[in-house]
Amino acid sequence: MCSNIKGKDFPMASSTFKSLTDTTFDSVEGYRKAADKAKSAALKSALQDRLEQREKTLERLNFHLQSEGDELVTQGTVTGAAHRLWTEISNLFENGDEAAAERVEEGEDYIAGKFKAALEQGNLNSIERTIVEECYAEIRAGERFGDMIAHEYD
Repeated sequence: MCSNIKGKDFPMASSTFKSLTDTTFDSVEGYRKAADKAKSAALKSALQDRLEQREKTLERLNFHLQSEGDELVTQGTVTGAAHRLWTEISNLFENGDEAAAERVEEGEDYIAGKFKAALEQGNLNSIERTIVEECYAEIRAGERFGDMIAHEYD
């Protein structure tokens, strides 16, 4: 897929790759919100550490988008905003640490499933596939983290 920008052809990233980048941005925002809502200093610290790792993954994905002539992902999706709103509402009725842990686990399961499906479907070019495979290792670590804190704060 190519796009003509100012008379120059640039290959554009696939829609699957862009969607993974959007979801990763939503995940960064979710971690930020969860770290803000957590009451336990230990949980806040753990969430902040995961946030930093997820930000690096987003930077990696955005770097590829930019190198392909696409715009960087700098804002979340409607689905991500709706999930964050639902989290805020549910936090009114739940313990901050427990709610934060549950929402992180849900978000991690979602993003891990999305990355796995992208790798299985074969809609990525070879460069995108390599990047997604590398990023998927961090996503899977986040999924294990989500399972761990959900169990700990349940």
